[in-house]
Amino acid sequence: MEQTLFIIKPDGVKRHLVGEIIKRFENKNFNFIKLKMFAFDKDNATKFYYIHKDKSFFHELISFITSGEVVAAVIEGNNAIQATRLMVGSTNYVEAEPGSIRGDYALGLTSNIIHASDSKQNFEIESKIIF
Repeated sequence: MEQTLFIIKPDGVKRHLVGEIIKRFENKNFNFIKLKMFAFDKDNATKFYYIHKDKSFFHELISFITSGEVVAAVIEGNNAIQATRLMVGSTNYVEAEPGSIRGDYALGLTSNIIHASDSKQNFEIESKIIF
């Protein structure tokens, strides 16, 4: 069993997609270990997206993730990280497969509905910031 983290971003919460997204993970038989709704403050958002601090889109990312409430979950299951990344789809919403969360719901590169940890190392870092 492996754990991972996903965060339904402010656009997903505002568009009332939380239940639909959680249902997708439940339908794949993931166990929910932790679940919470909260709003990022600038300090935690900066820590969370530290890996992108030198990229041109960093400030836009911080502004977006702090623009409203998010829902974060730690889930557990077989190959959770890889399976979640496949379910989430490509970061670039234009390239996201139909049937993936981003393929079905994302409207932009920043407003792409969901974040998912991409490795065990990043899961450990990100989940400590959130939970």
